[in-house]
Amino acid sequence: MTEALGIGSRVKHPEFGAGVVIQLRNDAYEIVFIDHGFKQIMRTYQHLEIVEAMEEERDLVSYEKVERSFLRLIRQLTDIQETVPLAKKWAGGRIILEPGDTKLAGKDLPIDAFFHKIVMIRDRLRVLEQRVNASELPDIDKVNIQQYITRIYGTLTSFNVLFAEKEHYFQGEKT
Repeated sequence: MTEALGIGSRVKHPEFGAGVVIQLRNDAYEIVFIDHGFKQIMRTYQHLEIVEAMEEERDLVSYEKVERSFLRLIRQLTDIQETVPLAKKWAGGRIILEPGDTKLAGKDLPIDAFFHKIVMIRDRLRVLEQRVNASELPDIDKVNIQQYITRIYGTLTSFNVLFAEKEHYFQGEKT
């Protein structure tokens, strides 16, 4: 199937039967099938038969974008932390810190505990950033503090290797 479907398109799936497209995602259609309920079908799936196509509207805001906007707004208004997944390759791993002086004890801790601390730093920087922007400070001071916070994010980009999803990465100044 190469035709782009819009919300309300009626389709037939070889396994799930008749259904209707209820939501559009960048890479998939969310379809409710009469006998099998809600399913997400990739746009690249070739065996979906189009019974009746509705035109895809290009100016619609996707569910994903609305969800991200709401989450961003909730984070701005509260100190609620989102759950940020650790990259799978680090799951169950450990951080081992060995001092140069062999007479001193090292430190060994689970990588997920270390990762949690990194996420807390990131989230607290975001809250600080939002509070600075909402403050009564003169604009020049807000800009200077914002630039400094951006440089802090840049310093922390080495920890991006721990994050499962790029959307959670630290991002510093773009050159």
